Amino acid sequence: TTPYFVPDTATIVNLATAGRRGIDVTVVVPKRNDSHLVALASRANYAPLLNAGVKILEFEGGLLHAKTITIDRQVGLVTSSNLDRRSFDLNFEAGVLVFDSDFASNLRFLQQSYMDRSVKVSRDEWNRRHWARTVVENAAGLLSPLL
Repeated sequence: TTPYFVPDTATIVNLATAGRRGIDVTVVVPKRNDSHLVALASRANYAPLLNAGVKILEFEGGLLHAKTITIDRQVGLVTSSNLDRRSFDLNFEAGVLVFDSDFASNLRFLQQSYMDRSVKVSRDEWNRRHWARTVVENAAGLLSPLL
C-alpha cells in the first residue's frame, strides 16, 4: 500500500518480473490522490504492471496514506517512505522490517481491509482507455523524477 506510486524503472521492472513469474503481487493506491499530477504520473505505470499480471487496486475510502508491504505472511514492512523516487532518492525516511508471522499476518489483515474497500483496475479496460488520457498520463510520468 502506498499513497504516492511513482516508482523508478527498477521497481517497475522488479514488480513486473515477479508478476510474470506467477508471484501474487498486489499494489493498493488511492483512487483519488491529493495531487492530481502525482495521480496522473502514477497511472502512467499501470500498463506494464497490469500486462505482467500485477493486480492494482484503487482504494475508494479517501487518501490511503499507509505505506506497508507484506511478504508471505512472514515479513512485514511499515515505513514512512512512499513508493516514489523522491522518497527513495531525496528524503530521509524510516521503516521497520519485521520478520514475524504474527506481525505480518496482522498487517496483512489490515491491508485486506483496504483491499475490501478498493476497486480492481481491469487490464482490458485499462488498455482500451482513450488515447488522450494515455498521452496526459505519460506526459505526467515524464515529470516523475520531480514528484
